[in-house]
Order: sequence, then structure tokens, then C-alpha cells
Amino acid sequence: MAHNTDPRLQNQVIYSVYVRAHTPAGTFRAVIDDLDRIRALGTDIVWLMPIHPIGVQGKKGSLGCPYANRDYRGVNPAYGTLEDFRALADAIHARGMKLMIDVVYNHTSPDSVLWQEHPEFFYKKPDGRPGNKVGDWTDVIDLDYRVPALWDYQIESLCQWAEIVDGFRCDVASFVPLDFWKRARAAVEQVRPGCLWLAESVHLSFGSFYRRAGFYACRDTELFEAFDMEYEYDMLEYEYDMRECFDRYLAGKVPLSQYTDMLNVQEALYPANYNKLRFLENHDQPRIASLVTQERALINYTAMLYFLKGTTLLYAGQEFADTHLPSLFEREVIDRDTGRDLSPLLTRLGEIKRRLGRDDFFFARAEDGSDVAVMERENADSLKLGVFSLRAKPAEISVAAADGDYVNQIDGNIIPVRDGKLLCTGEPIILILPRH
Repeated sequence: MAHNTDPRLQNQVIYSVYVRAHTPAGTFRAVIDDLDRIRALGTDIVWLMPIHPIGVQGKKGSLGCPYANRDYRGVNPAYGTLEDFRALADAIHARGMKLMIDVVYNHTSPDSVLWQEHPEFFYKKPDGRPGNKVGDWTDVIDLDYRVPALWDYQIESLCQWAEIVDGFRCDVASFVPLDFWKRARAAVEQVRPGCLWLAESVHLSFGSFYRRAGFYACRDTELFEAFDMEYEYDMLEYEYDMRECFDRYLAGKVPLSQYTDMLNVQEALYPANYNKLRFLENHDQPRIASLVTQERALINYTAMLYFLKGTTLLYAGQEFADTHLPSLFEREVIDRDTGRDLSPLLTRLGEIKRRLGRDDFFFARAEDGSDVAVMERENADSLKLGVFSLRAKPAEISVAAADGDYVNQIDGNIIPVRDGKLLCTGEPIILILPRH
């Protein structure tokens, strides 16, 4: 892990906002009006997806993708002015939250300011033209970090934004040299001490594709040298990574035990204080409510998300059990009138997450013959038990707890443990058992 990572991040919640889709107005100032509600969910950090101008050349859809960045040092005029962005940052800080913005440093739009001013900063295809290494990313061209001057420009840009924001979510960070991120972190620390760094590490399959093609792809265990948090994907030598395993379980292709086994692999292989960003959905993943349609099952998945070791990510609209993922290329406002509202549950789970504390030990298993995930978190002060019925079915579960009556932290109900077993009725259970 980065030597100065704040351990409190393990117990915090990030709320991801796509400004274009967040409100009918789709502006920085319109987000301000929603901050009290966002904070009430237990949010510690607001992550804004890319705020910069979007390229026009080769754009996808009618509005273009925010990850096709045209100017690293400007803001998207459709969202407002720099003054509007500063006002949003101030409003976030006034509510006790931190602000993280997206950093897209692997590529730019083909008509970017950087391409116009410094074409020598870009990767060239065999025919000498700029291009990218991923076939379907047709709206971007890749940067070439073999050029030292590019490092200076990018770090200067980060330092400018660090005067306003508290952290960076770094897009496909695995494809940018680790030494660049280390140098950038050291430089930004002089401007914003304690700046937060989140790496979008990539799926094993994606990283392996890059490597086989002869390109650089940093391993997750290496990325932790520069980053505080990284996505829960794994660049490890397995058939598929942890997130791919989770997706396969959702699709009914593998048993739950394969997913819980991968969680234990992470616990065994990463640094002791590793922090994997835990999520059920994000702007690249389907909405969880579109995959888990049964209400009680969705509640179990959500409770498990908060119990997992690592920072929790919510993607705006998740609290309303939205089933539609907003397009990255068009204007699709999140639906707040779904008739469902998980906000009280999320607030409660956020409170529980803060009480979980720092844990030296995490273990997960799937109860034999059922779709029930049983998880343990442990330190010198307490043992925490989580039981999550992912099909919302009742089952008798063996647990590592002495016989007695315990309070379910989620709903306050009493959970009896007899002969080392408890009855899961299909509702999620979180127990906190003090050592003394």
C-alpha cells in the first residue's frame, strides 16, 4: 500500500455522480441542491465522473463520452463554468464530504488540446497516425508515456486540480506506468496533503489482452504502491478475476463458493492493509436491480456489499433500485420515481460500516447446499459475522459464535445461536460480538 494511506478509508462510502445524468439540468450547480440527501446516505466522498470538455471528432452518440477528454485543464461548458465547479466543491466540503474527480490519463479525444499542441505526446500506429490499442475505443487516441515531457504536463495538471479537489479516480490506471503514478502522488502531496488516490485496475481478461499484444499493463499488487484504493478486479493468474467470478455467479454459471473463494484469495495475496473498492454496480456495469429483481435478495446483496472489507461505492440511482444504466453518450437522467427507495437501509448500513472498525482478518464461505454467504471480520476488539441469503431463502447456518442471543445490527431483531448454529430467515444478518 502507499505508505501514507489513511486506514479510515476502509470504513467509508463513495457516491459516484455523472453530472450529465444526475439532474434534469445536468449542471454542477444543480448537483448542489442534492448534496444534503447524498450526505444523509452516509457518503464520505463524492466522485464526479469526468468534468472536462468532451471531444467532438469521432464522438460516440449525440453528446460524446466524458472519457474522451478534450482539455485536461478546463471544465465541460455544458456543466457550467470553473466558478460553478468551485461552488460545488465548496458545497461538498461544507457538508463534511470530500471531492474526487476522474482522471483519464491513458488517452484523449482525437481533437484534444494536447494533440494540437503536443502531437509528440501520443502513441502512433505503424502507419504513423495516432490511434489507440483497444479496437472499440474509436473516439480516443492513446498517450505515449515514453515521452518525459508528457509526465511534466500531466503532473502539473493534477497539481492545479488538487488546489480544489481532495482526490482522483484514475481511469484504466493499469495502462499508465506505475512510476508515473508514484511521481504524481509525491508532487500532489505537496499541494494537497492526504490526497486520495483510487485506481481503476482492470479485469484479468483485459490486462492479459494488453500484455499479449505487447503493451504495458501493471499488476494490482504493484498498483497498491501508488494508490490508496483500487477496483476489486484482479490481475492475478487465474481463469477469471474476482469480479468476473461474481458476474458468473449472478448469471448462474458458477456456485457461490467460487466467489467467496476469490475473496479469500484477495485476503491472502494483497498487502495487509489493502483496500479494494467494493461495488454492486458502476457506470460500466449493469444496474444490480436489473439482475437481482427480488426485493429481499437485493437487500441481502446490498448488506453484503457494506460488510465486505474495503471502501463501499454507490452509483447514483442505486438507492432507488434503478434498473436502467444511463448512457455515457446521451442525456438520460436517473429515475428517482421507481417506487422503491433503499435510502434508509443505506444510511443504516453506513452507520454499521463505521462501527466495523479496522480488521486484521477476513474470511468468507458459502454455506453448503445454499446460496448463503457467511463472512467473518475480526480484530483484537471484536468478531463481526455477516450472513447474507442471496436468494432470500431460509437456511440453518453454522457460525463461529458461542451460544447466546445476539442483536442483528441491521434491524434490531434478536438472533439466537444454539449449538453453533443460527436460523437465517432470508433477511440479512450482521452481528458484532465484543471480545470482552
